[in-house]
Amino acid sequence: MYELGILLILLTVGYIFGRIAEQRHYRSIIRREAAFRRIPVFATRHLPDDLEPGVRTTLVTGSVVISVDYFKRFLAGLRMLIGGRLKSYESLIDRARREAVLRLQDQARRKGGNRVFNVKFETASISKGAKNTVGSVEVLAYGTAVIPPHRSTAE
Repeated sequence: MYELGILLILLTVGYIFGRIAEQRHYRSIIRREAAFRRIPVFATRHLPDDLEPGVRTTLVTGSVVISVDYFKRFLAGLRMLIGGRLKSYESLIDRARREAVLRLQDQARRKGGNRVFNVKFETASISKGAKNTVGSVEVLAYGTAVIPPHRSTAE
């Protein structure tokens, strides 16, 4: 009975602090997405034909590693027993993808870029928990930043 009480306390603490951290991260993402709206990101493979003369391009990247909290890992383990969507991991991937794009846009801005083309993503599970459950996920976003000729590189 004592062990069950400890488990419930750990799950409750994990839920509360995990939820607070996730909500704080989402608020930060939303605020920064609004600030970076002026640097659009495109998945198209080719640069536009109407680029002004003297434009430069450079590779930009954004990488993030995010870990899932204990409570969500526990819920995902239960869900894997019965099947269905793993919503806790979906929010993990969503936050990681959006954060990686924000970091890519920030690097483009620091290099003087005003747009990013040919954006691609790589995702990897970088740590395994007990019984090969996902512990952390890395998302790498990369693309080609377009730097107008009148802009200088800050890096």
